[in-house]
Parts: sequence; C-alpha cells; structure tokens
Amino acid sequence: MKLGVDTYSIRSQGWDAFGYLDYSKKIGLDIVHFSDMGSFASLETPYLREVKAHADELGLLIEAGMGSICPTSTTFRPARGTAVEQVERMLDIAVELGSPVLRCFLGSSADRRTDLPLEAHIQSTIDTCLAVKAKCRDTGVKLALENHAGDLQGRELRELVERAGPDTVGVCIDNGNPLWTLEDPLVTLEHLGPYTVTSHIRDTSAWAHPRGAAVQWVAMGDGNTGLDAFINEYKRVCADVPVTLEIITGGAPRVLPYLEPDFWGPYKGVLAHEFARFEKLVREGQPFIGTMLTATQNPELPDEYRAALVAQQRVDLERSVQYCKQVHQLGESQP
Repeated sequence: MKLGVDTYSIRSQGWDAFGYLDYSKKIGLDIVHFSDMGSFASLETPYLREVKAHADELGLLIEAGMGSICPTSTTFRPARGTAVEQVERMLDIAVELGSPVLRCFLGSSADRRTDLPLEAHIQSTIDTCLAVKAKCRDTGVKLALENHAGDLQGRELRELVERAGPDTVGVCIDNGNPLWTLEDPLVTLEHLGPYTVTSHIRDTSAWAHPRGAAVQWVAMGDGNTGLDAFINEYKRVCADVPVTLEIITGGAPRVLPYLEPDFWGPYKGVLAHEFARFEKLVREGQPFIGTMLTATQNPELPDEYRAALVAQQRVDLERSVQYCKQVHQLGESQP
C-alpha cells in the first residue's frame, strides 16, 4: 500500500512544489498530496507540466486539492469565482498533474452553528457536485470530499456522497477530524470506507475533561484512539487506497464541552450507540505526556519558538513515516 504526505503536514517550511517533491522522495514516500495549490508558483499549464515531469523523474505520484466547494459555507472563498468555476478549474489542474482525485470539502464545525441548517450546506455541496459531474466523467478525476474540521460525521458524509453520485464523488477520509464531531474514527471508517479514494491520516489522544472531553493531535504511535486497529481495518476495506499522512502537531488540546446543555444544538442527530463508542475512547484515554512544543501562532511568538515549530513539523512527520513503515509495512519507496 502506497504511503504519502499531505503537504499541510510541513506547511511552514517555505518550500515550493519542487521542494515538497524532493523532500518527500528523500524520506521514502510514494505520493505528494497538495491539499491546496499555495506552494505552486503558477497554475498555468507549462509550470504544472514542469512539476509533473519532476514528480515523474522522482517516481512520485501527485494528488491535487482545493478548499470548500459549498457556496453557503463560512469557509467558502467567493473571490475565486463560483463553486462550480473553482472546481472546474481545479479539475483541469488535476489532469495536468496526473491526479486521479480532487480533494475538497464542505466547510468546518462553524457550519453546524449558522443560521442556515447543516442540511442546507449539504444540499449546496451536492448541487456543486452535480453541476460538475459531466466534467468529472470527461476528465476521469473523482471529487474526494473530506470530513473536514468538524463539519460532518461519517454518516452525514456518506449520505452526501450517495446523493451526489458515487460514480464521480468519493471520500478523502480523515481519521483525526471525527473526534471533533464526537465520533470514534472506526465508526467513520465503517461509514466511509466503501467510498474512500484518498486519505488524511494522523494519530490523536483523547481523555476525559471536566466539561466533557479533550482531544489533541499527535504523531503516529503517540495517541490512544485506536490508530493501529484503524489502519488494519483500513488496509482491509480500502486495500487500493493510499495512506496519506497529515501530521498536525503543536496545537493545544481541543475541549468538547458536551456535558454542557448548550453544546448539543448542532449535534442533535448524533446516534447514541455511536456516541457511546466515542465516550469509551474518552474514558479509557489519558492526556499526551510526550515531547511536543505547543504554541499558538501570533505575531508576538518569539523567533526561537517559531523555528522550533517549523523543525517539529519535519521531526514528527519523519518519525510518523518510520512508524508506518516499521509497524504497518506501508509504503513502496525507500529513502
């Protein structure tokens, strides 16, 4: 099974697309997943073909990505054009890069608390998917909707994909984001596994908190939310889909205050038997006590702290790669 990296894992390095490719080859990866095009000096065809040629020379595959395709989402960027225009433009870019998928998403947890109900955002996303269905078929590129930043539970995203049409819409499964929606990652995989076409994989620690639960993303092997069981089941259910690492360390724990009544408004549809599996993870978990610098990004952050966070991204990604290779025999390339 191929092993890749989402460049967001090492977003602070200051590299361009060629730098990400060279580094990924150096640490023995098979795929570079550009979840956005921010590191590309140009989106014009000649430059894209240069990037693709360099990846081919290194023996690397490229996956392409973009942001929200939901025009009603708080995360959507209308300055870039309509949702349909943005997706159609990115489908052409994906073709030039040789990417079989285009990662995208609805929005974030904020979309569960807007004046518009979540179902309206889901329908807006479906409308975009249906509007570009013909172009997806023509290009052979499949939309890969991520369960992103607490926007959707696995069951909700599965229903979205089924309504939008699994022939042109699949899933970029993220096993770190389900914890933000009170969901055990294995529950997410049960819902989304059959539709998964790419992935964002990381480890997470979860534990009981006086207000409910706290969760914190950590490097592979440092968490307590069933990573090894998830990967073993992923290898069975998604045998032809790469494991793409999105290692996000350095952030403070996120508190989920579900013991407070006003928390539940956006989560009234959560199923009790699925929440019970999440609660079991929380009750059995402990806070992460390993080595990790955590700091908020702000202008006053000392340069020494900023440099340490940049270095930590590489350190945690590289040891996560080694964990995947040694514990789960993932990856086909060697450094």
